[in-house]
Amino acid sequence: MTVIKTTNLTKKYGDMYAIRGINLELEQGDLFGFIGPNGAGKTTTMRIIATLLTPTHGEAYVCEHSIYTEPKEIRRLVGYMPDFFGVYDDMTVIEYLEFFAAAYRIQGPARRQRCDEMLDVVDLDFKRDAYANTLSRGQTQRLGLARVLLHDPQVLLLDEPLSGLDPRARIEMRNLLRKLGEMGKTIIVSSHILPELADICNKVGIINRGEMGFNSSITDLIKTVRPRTILEIEVAPAERTSEAARFLESHSLVDDLEDVAGTLEVTLQEGIEHYAALSGELVEAGFQFKRFAEKETNLESAFMALTKGSGAKI
Repeated sequence: MTVIKTTNLTKKYGDMYAIRGINLELEQGDLFGFIGPNGAGKTTTMRIIATLLTPTHGEAYVCEHSIYTEPKEIRRLVGYMPDFFGVYDDMTVIEYLEFFAAAYRIQGPARRQRCDEMLDVVDLDFKRDAYANTLSRGQTQRLGLARVLLHDPQVLLLDEPLSGLDPRARIEMRNLLRKLGEMGKTIIVSSHILPELADICNKVGIINRGEMGFNSSITDLIKTVRPRTILEIEVAPAERTSEAARFLESHSLVDDLEDVAGTLEVTLQEGIEHYAALSGELVEAGFQFKRFAEKETNLESAFMALTKGSGAKI
């Protein structure tokens, strides 16, 4: 089932394009990483989907409801968390959630029960009686996530939820997002750092200067950045490295080879993805391995290569 669909989504301010021609289609359960430098158009796109901003051109649907004709229906389906939001100084955590639950018209005993459930989901129950303004940045982000989950939305739009968090809090937030994805929520989570989201998202979109330059799976992103498989091979003893290099250079699967401080970086021919036979032939030739593995793609470098320029947040 298609949950989110945008067609040629465009927003202009005078002569300046905040976003231009954004096309996006997400299914139920997708966890979509919306990646781009500050000012690229991530927040503008999410606000339009949440019906908080009207586009100049184009269309967006949430569960087949149009942002133009059915905004109320969309707001019932969407939970939107901005990158920064305020909390009330004189409210405890549970009072804060109950206040918003009342705004969602959750009444009677069901209100407290729902608030308790959400505190458990975000692992914040131990802070239920603490004042909301005393929470750490990471705890505040989790409280904000509990708030947008109160009405059980099908879609979550999370704008920079990892921003400003310490390493432990980022890990906890990523685990929480993964859990929500397993619950069947369709999630758009934005960030300006690709590696933060690469291990939890099944799809990723890279936006720069208002235009979507890439929109596909993480696997396809890696293939775009590195179309050929590169192996890192280290033989033992090290004295046989040159002999192994000569063996590999003449192999039909190998396109290029480089010796990097005793580790052979072997680039395979285009289209070669399965290379188990190569390791078997090396063993048959009498070589032993200290390392035989596919070289990891540096996603941060990939992001920098695919996005250029930055600016103030739109």
